[in-house]
Amino acid sequence: MPGLLRGVARTAVIAGTATSVSNRVSRRQEGRWAAQEQQQWEQQQQAPQQPQVAAASAADPMAQLKELGQLHDSGVLTDEEFAAAKAKVLNN
Repeated sequence: MPGLLRGVARTAVIAGTATSVSNRVSRRQEGRWAAQEQQQWEQQQQAPQQPQVAAASAADPMAQLKELGQLHDSGVLTDEEFAAAKAKVLNN
């Protein structure tokens, strides 16, 4: 009987250790994934979103200027971005 108890106790210790290690690895991995997701989210928030003028309106500068004016009025373009885009359209 003592050999049986010793075997059961050893199995319980091994199973408990395996469960503890597995839980610790899972928590660490969750932390890493959460950190990566947070970092990606922050990068997306910090990256300036550059509006792109449609290529179809490239032939019509008036349409481009109207679109740029709308983007500027809605706050998508800053004054500097608007001036640069307008100069680019007018110099083409």
